[in-house]
Amino acid sequence: MSEKKLKFNSKTIHGGQKPDAGYGAVMPPIYQTSTYAQTTPGGHRGYAYSRSANPTRNALEKSLASIENGNFGIAFASGMAAIDTVIKLLNPGDEVLSTDDLYGGSYRLFKQVFERFGITFRFIGMQNADSIEEHITVKTKLIWVETPTNPMMNILDIKAISQLAKKHDILVAVDNTFATPYLQLPLDLGADIVMHSATKYLGGHSDVVVGALVVNDKELADKLYFIQNASGAVCGPMDSFLTLRGIKTLHVRMQRHCENGKAIAEYLAKHPKIEKVYWPGLEDHPNHEIAKSQMNDFGGMISFVPKGSSYQEAIQIVEKLQIFTLAESLGGVESLAGHPASMTHGSIPKEEREKSGVVDALIRLSVGIEDKADLIADLEQAIR
Repeated sequence: MSEKKLKFNSKTIHGGQKPDAGYGAVMPPIYQTSTYAQTTPGGHRGYAYSRSANPTRNALEKSLASIENGNFGIAFASGMAAIDTVIKLLNPGDEVLSTDDLYGGSYRLFKQVFERFGITFRFIGMQNADSIEEHITVKTKLIWVETPTNPMMNILDIKAISQLAKKHDILVAVDNTFATPYLQLPLDLGADIVMHSATKYLGGHSDVVVGALVVNDKELADKLYFIQNASGAVCGPMDSFLTLRGIKTLHVRMQRHCENGKAIAEYLAKHPKIEKVYWPGLEDHPNHEIAKSQMNDFGGMISFVPKGSSYQEAIQIVEKLQIFTLAESLGGVESLAGHPASMTHGSIPKEEREKSGVVDALIRLSVGIEDKADLIADLEQAIR
């Protein structure tokens, strides 16, 4: 059967993969080498130096392309390295439009690193795609999209934004970390670039740091490969192996993440001590209908605000949790809790954070695959 015809659950296991040519290994071997023998200068078997290419990393890149319905996958040392490479497509004087509630690390990279080199970043509300066009100028070369956004879980209409961007010859990059290709496929909706912090759901076990880009266009892919090789922020063979292993169970893990996420979101929404719950599966969530149209389910990421809570009270809640671990990151099999104002979004000025809803009392959950009854009981004891 043609790989293109495989369903997603099969692609996670077989997409882009073949038994190793050497000994028929079903899992790609870990090619823990920096260099490769040549028969004559430039005469090699496809690999010369592992910064440029490595067989284990290439196996991961083929898998990434397959599960995102793309043609080219590129694996990096981290999600931030992947974003860094995308921004290096631009020139001084160019402008990027980004959602106004994106991940704090992305904001920091944009504002504190790249603005010094003459690239302008403007952060706008993108929940209404029709309102974006008024912000576009002749300098706008990239629209950077997160959906669901981190940590407010806002839903942006990828198809509408991509159609608008094509009208103005602008690239669209979508951070698909929260959704994963199990839930949504941005390239199918018209995006040019998909980015992942593969550290999260794709790796899935909190044991690796990896980033990824997936594209369809060969010219764009060649530019990104060139920057990756020139800058050198590649992931190693062991990290590639671990991420590839994680991808093979992505579909079964995401089913449980979504199931548990729904149970916890509904529990929090009914709780007398909770003021607001942010989860795109709730019917009163803004753009819930768009989420239904572009996502297969609603994921395991939830944010909430306890009633009348202050900064300190929110800290006390996350410190009391016993099954949820207070930690950075997300997307692992274990449930994690975080306090965005002091952790993931601490690099964003308080005034800017609060404009987008990231108040001091906001708590973010990455719901794992434990028993949902245990997770709810843990939240109950911490909240009460």
